[in-house]
Amino acid sequence: MNRLPLEKQIQIINLLVEGNSLRSITRITGTSINTVTKLLVDIGKVCVKYHDENVINVTSKRIQCDEIWSFVYAKKKNLPENKVGGDLWTWVGIDADTKLVISYAAGSRDYETACLFIQDIAGRLQNRVKLTTDGHGAYLDAIDETFGAEIDYAQLIKIYGNKPQDDTKYSPPDCIRTEKRPITGKPESKHISTSYIERQNLTMRMQMRRFTRLTNAFSKKIENHYYAVALHFMYYNFCRIHKTLRVTPAMEAGLTKDIMEIEDIIKLIK
Repeated sequence: MNRLPLEKQIQIINLLVEGNSLRSITRITGTSINTVTKLLVDIGKVCVKYHDENVINVTSKRIQCDEIWSFVYAKKKNLPENKVGGDLWTWVGIDADTKLVISYAAGSRDYETACLFIQDIAGRLQNRVKLTTDGHGAYLDAIDETFGAEIDYAQLIKIYGNKPQDDTKYSPPDCIRTEKRPITGKPESKHISTSYIERQNLTMRMQMRRFTRLTNAFSKKIENHYYAVALHFMYYNFCRIHKTLRVTPAMEAGLTKDIMEIEDIIKLIK
């Protein structure tokens, strides 16, 4: 990326983190899609490394986890046999107090991915936490094997009603009630919630074009999907001022003292 002026790189990254598609960025900036894609890959790699090295020894008290669906290349039912892709789930864990995204992972919605995800969270924590997830069964064994009894864990189970007959096929059924289910330790009922992580799911769908439903902006390669996710959370944690906190999540969590600029992220590329 040495031939691309710094100002142009900053413009491209700003457009990426604000939810623009690759092709719209090429039209706005006058650069080729290969250039934009290469910058995404380069910046994504350093974002992964920076997160691994700096989001550590986190003193969280309450964590919420969830998985968000997307797909790569094509949905599973339409995926050609010679192509890699299909349904993909992005797992995210957020600190309910500082809003810091502690860990993220991309893979299947299965036990293996759940284990990798939960183990990564555990490796970044400094103390015992209260953890809430949805009712997905893969969490149970993954959390038990990773934390044992050293956690206060509960699931929030959502009970959905029947889908209205006159509704469109894209409208989800209504959630008619929730059930708080303590699993391990002594989770406090008032803190058994997934509200913050579900709000983060909305932020992801709005700020990453490839998560937008019913468009052709989906990821074509798993690697590029993961790099886009890494860039999103780098910007979210270290650059973007959280509206309710009035500082970045990383500052609120005590990981940094200053706001990081897009230029600072670009300078991490060597």
